[in-house]
Amino acid sequence: MAPMGDNVVVSNIELEKLLSMKGGKGESSYANNSQAQAMHAKSMLHLLKETLDRVQLHGCSDDNEIPFVVVDLGCSCGNNTINVVDVIIKHIIKRYEALGFNPPEFSAFFSDLPSNDFNTLFQLLPPHLSNDNGGVSMEECLAANNHRSYFAAGVPGSFYRRLFPARSVDVFHSAFSLHWLSQVPECVVEKRSSAYNKGRVFIHGANESTANAYKKQFQRDLAGFLSARCVEMKRGGSMFLVCLGRTSVDPTDQGGAGLLFGTHFQDAWDDLVHEGLISSSKRDSFNIPVYAPSLQDFKEVVEENGSFVINKIEVFKGGSPLVVNKPDDAIEVGKAFANSCKSVSGVLVDAFIGDKLSEELFLRVQKRATAHAKVLLDQLQFFHIVASLSFPQSQ
Repeated sequence: MAPMGDNVVVSNIELEKLLSMKGGKGESSYANNSQAQAMHAKSMLHLLKETLDRVQLHGCSDDNEIPFVVVDLGCSCGNNTINVVDVIIKHIIKRYEALGFNPPEFSAFFSDLPSNDFNTLFQLLPPHLSNDNGGVSMEECLAANNHRSYFAAGVPGSFYRRLFPARSVDVFHSAFSLHWLSQVPECVVEKRSSAYNKGRVFIHGANESTANAYKKQFQRDLAGFLSARCVEMKRGGSMFLVCLGRTSVDPTDQGGAGLLFGTHFQDAWDDLVHEGLISSSKRDSFNIPVYAPSLQDFKEVVEENGSFVINKIEVFKGGSPLVVNKPDDAIEVGKAFANSCKSVSGVLVDAFIGDKLSEELFLRVQKRATAHAKVLLDQLQFFHIVASLSFPQSQ
């Protein structure tokens, strides 16, 4: 194992270049550990379709030459993003055809940080359903299994800043991404600060100053996100947003995210300290950049921005992030929990303490989770903030 002094410290500036879900197609990859997200997304499809029904359709004519543009922000590298884009475009095609118009051509942009495994994502993309005469009908779309009815491109960059030309996007979609902060607040790792998160790697159960620093960072980030989207969105466009949320008014109670990162994951870091594999100061300088907002935390920012019509903002019960074949098999539950943690935080942990120590950490996460399998299955539940927003035709 590498000596403690040789480990790489991840600064906030580097976070944007580094943060990503676990790439590839291995056991702990995001592609193989995002079934729960897929199930949660499926349970919200009716809310997504309600949002799509509010989108102003443009160029309803037989010679429609303006493409309809869909963007998935925080797309990651699994099938979920491809599936949701497919749902969005098929629903919009149905709306055009219900009005008796030929649908336009469609462009879909998959966007995430530069460190995202776009190669795996692009390998999953089905081939394009070619039609030189313009848009694709619903009959063609349904008949062409394993083909896509849109042009696809990847857009690397932080969604907390501008990514697209002004007035160029009809539909923005973002699921399970906005709870990731652009950075860990500096005061949280500053030893002289009242917000210093000593002894912890997450804010679940932390002091009020630490939690408030995370809350301010989340709201600052969300404000930046909305400011960028209100420039990029076409008049009459709509946006569907889903992020981890919480039901408690207390920001130190992070709900499902707290159970994921504030219990066995936390204890595994403590194990490494007690075993002399890392120093306590090394542990204290690592923090998971996640904040699960309350409904009020989220709504305050949207209302202050003032650019969007709020169709709906609500807390939605998503269920457990653990997908297991044998709930009574504690070993399978423990492995699922460890893989769930690793798929979303493994890249950060690898960079912070190195691959070998990271492997040791997640083995301890798995061991602890196995010992508490029944409690995890009973108690680990995710709640989401779901927001449906529209950009008015005129202001």
